[in-house]
Amino acid sequence: MKHTFSRRSFLKTSALASGGMLIGFNLFNACKSDVELPVDLSQLNYKDFNAYIKISPEGKVTIYSVNPEIGQGVKTSMPMIIAEELDVPWEDVYVVQAPLDTENFSGQVAGGSQSIRRSWQPLRETGATAKQMLVNAAAARWGVDASTCTASAGVITNSNGETLGYGDVVESAANLEVPEEITLKDPKDFKIIGKGKRNVDIDKITTGKPLFGLDYKEEGMVYASVLRPPAFGQVLDSYDATKAKALPGVIDVITIGEKARMLLNEGKPNWSVKLSTTDKVVVIGNTTWDVIKGKKAITANWKTDSELESSEDHDVKLLSLLEGETFKTRRKDGNVKKAFADADKVLERVYESTFLPHNTLEPMNFFANVTADKVHLVGPTQTPEAAANAVASMLGRPVEDVHVDLTRMGGGFGRRLYNDYVLEVAEISDAIKKPVKMVSTREDDMTTGVYRPASKYKIAASIKDGKLTGYHLKEACVNSNMYGLIPNFFPAGAIENYQVDSAQLKSNITVGAWRAPYTNFLASAEQSFFDELAEELGVDRVQLHMDLLDNVKKNPDAKIEYSPERLQGVLKMVVDKSNWGKTADGVYQGLSVYYCHNTHVAEVADVTMENGIPVVKKVTCAIDCGIVVNPLGAMNQAKGGVLDGIGHALYADFGFKNGVPTANNFNSYQLIRIGQTPKVDVHFVESDIAPTGLGEPTLPPVGAAVANAIYKATGKRLTKFPYMNNMNSKSSIVG
Repeated sequence: MKHTFSRRSFLKTSALASGGMLIGFNLFNACKSDVELPVDLSQLNYKDFNAYIKISPEGKVTIYSVNPEIGQGVKTSMPMIIAEELDVPWEDVYVVQAPLDTENFSGQVAGGSQSIRRSWQPLRETGATAKQMLVNAAAARWGVDASTCTASAGVITNSNGETLGYGDVVESAANLEVPEEITLKDPKDFKIIGKGKRNVDIDKITTGKPLFGLDYKEEGMVYASVLRPPAFGQVLDSYDATKAKALPGVIDVITIGEKARMLLNEGKPNWSVKLSTTDKVVVIGNTTWDVIKGKKAITANWKTDSELESSEDHDVKLLSLLEGETFKTRRKDGNVKKAFADADKVLERVYESTFLPHNTLEPMNFFANVTADKVHLVGPTQTPEAAANAVASMLGRPVEDVHVDLTRMGGGFGRRLYNDYVLEVAEISDAIKKPVKMVSTREDDMTTGVYRPASKYKIAASIKDGKLTGYHLKEACVNSNMYGLIPNFFPAGAIENYQVDSAQLKSNITVGAWRAPYTNFLASAEQSFFDELAEELGVDRVQLHMDLLDNVKKNPDAKIEYSPERLQGVLKMVVDKSNWGKTADGVYQGLSVYYCHNTHVAEVADVTMENGIPVVKKVTCAIDCGIVVNPLGAMNQAKGGVLDGIGHALYADFGFKNGVPTANNFNSYQLIRIGQTPKVDVHFVESDIAPTGLGEPTLPPVGAAVANAIYKATGKRLTKFPYMNNMNSKSSIVG
């Protein structure tokens, strides 16, 4: 697998003063070719390169992991890819989180299950390049042709059987030209990829070593807690901080918001800015507890600036949108209107979901030290470059003044894509001229953040002579145009007359990406509908999907993003692995198959009835995500997505009353409990195709698998999240 192309634009090498070799590379080929690598690690400022490899004279390898780590495992799996092509023993590899410099590169993002997919080829090429340079150095020392030498497990061997370790030639390799021809391994020869590796931080995590944003401290640092509007649609009118300032440990009380408003006035609106522009009261103190107590002692008056909305209002308005004409057509194949007019029967259902908070285990927090020389930011963010750019704009500083160091994140799920909390702490530090860490409470996070938007879907299908002839999907969603609709996903290309429309409801509630954006509820709606459609057509549930996917394969102009063959593959696998249709009495099964984030997934849920309540006992999951880099991490991701999906589909109830969230902590908002978690049986399709996403794709299908199983058990078709709260609601069940 030889590759020949110019690589000098994204890879540099340098000998280290301390001995060894440093390789700098940019995963997204965005470097300038004339930038020289620093001569020692102490001089690293990460300009132009968003990842590094250091090889020591002892042959030990340090890999600087580029992408933010939010629990998805990239800090382990991305270095595994480099180590595989570099051909070093995994036990000789050390992994360090790389910081960010936004001046010359981009791409350090955790979101959309894209980290491995986007970096697979560049990581392999970089590891292979480093290995080839070491082989070339060894060949030069022996005076032989490099093609007669091989490298394995950190040792280079020539045709005479002589050997040199990587450490023996690393300094001379650093002075060689970067080769323009390399050889990538055949996947069948992988020794590290495909083998389960423990999370590189697991020992630190389990022993409480500092890793997360909440752990970060600096000399002279103070703490801040922010009092934000209690309702969306309210703004600060006045406040009294007398009692707060009298408390021990409280240093000062200030207000912020003015600088963020400047961004809005300059035409740079986004959710990060919108959440930051309202005036807020900030308590500065010596400890986290000091500032939390101080915030509770403040008396604040808020005035209504715009409509104070309730979930009931959203429900009425969204349903009205579904019945209206203010839609934007996202895709239109054939003539749906004619197909429906000619139909013998039209099956139509409405599916409804609530707002949802992200509920990361680690609440929002960040450190900032704004000085005349630079702006130093440290903490957990999924989008460090966006954070740096927003802070630079807000403070009127060049972006090269802003330095972002990443910590490990105690969860992200999309919440940390939005840097409102980073803007807050930067404005606080700029105001008080001190290093400061802003820490949010759980209540802060749940009541003043970003939410998955409430949405409703109307799905209709036309049936003529016992055949499916048309399909029409309509979405009404809060604040997020085309949030849930993916017009080129299944069943696009499978049905001759196919139309997808969307409408948006404006609201004061800030919404955004939530784990598996676009599909986290859409999959439940569509796959529940297909289960009912199969029953209406009188055809086997599995066969209906197989036949529709066969239609796609026959359609040369399908214009789709999924693979019908791979969807059929996971469907066949899950039917086999779940013992579909052959379970014991009292076990009811539901099926769902879905494609999202470039990955194909099929799931079967086993449900039993206990004291009249449906209980999910097992979920079987079949996944085609291409090559599985780290099976141990992949299994954890897959199971986590399934359990997260079940918990939110069954239990997560959240809304707003007069602009105020209806829950503010876990005593009033139910996540799935340990006793409610089923067994999750995961199977991966063996593949030599490049890896695709895995942090999110197992979540969307599971809601429908559970709902379809509950229908088998109870005769009730559930159409509204959360299912358990709506089991007996006449407006949210069919049957």
